[in-house]
Amino acid sequence: MRMNRKNKAFTLVEIMIVVLIIGILIAIAVPNFLKARTSSQTKTCIANLKQIEGAKEQWAMETGQPSTATPVQGDLFPSYVKNWPACPTSGTYTIGDMSTRPTCSVAGHVLP
Repeated sequence: MRMNRKNKAFTLVEIMIVVLIIGILIAIAVPNFLKARTSSQTKTCIANLKQIEGAKEQWAMETGQPSTATPVQGDLFPSYVKNWPACPTSGTYTIGDMSTRPTCSVAGHVLP
């Protein structure tokens, strides 16, 4: 005699449990991903500001400029900055004079 064969398929409850687990994992991962992306963009912008500040200092030393001098992008690029940096969040950079640090228009993107 043959025994009854059991169907080897997933039940609706098992599929719903798997979908629920995947949903929970996504709910945990997405906010962490967004936080990491924002942090990375902020760090990139700060690195760009440091690069602009270094170029300003080089320009002032090599050209003998006083602390009240204000360089423009044409003074720094391409002689002191090979590629002009851009804020990853589409902010704009203000170079400023020699006594001030460069700034970004995006809140939180500030040199330490």
